[in-house]
Amino acid sequence: MKRWLSMIEPAVLSMAGLRLLSAAIELSAALLMLLFNDVKKAVAVNAFLAIVGPLIFITTMTIGLLSLTDELSFSKLFFIAIGVGFILFAIYK
Repeated sequence: MKRWLSMIEPAVLSMAGLRLLSAAIELSAALLMLLFNDVKKAVAVNAFLAIVGPLIFITTMTIGLLSLTDELSFSKLFFIAIGVGFILFAIYK
């Protein structure tokens, strides 16, 4: 197991770890909604998730892009940043 983990690229391991953390937060939120059994509290929990989701997304994209900076030209990174911006704009509008 230790050897297998050492073969995984650190950026990929970090990105996957953040996604696992996000999944754990989502599952915990679903369980809290069931535990509270109240629509108002469920909406409050869902509002918290609306903050956590984009933060995880931005962080994982940043890790991935920083690991690719030596392989991509500045213009390609610029277009990727515009694409991420469009995704965030679409989420909030």
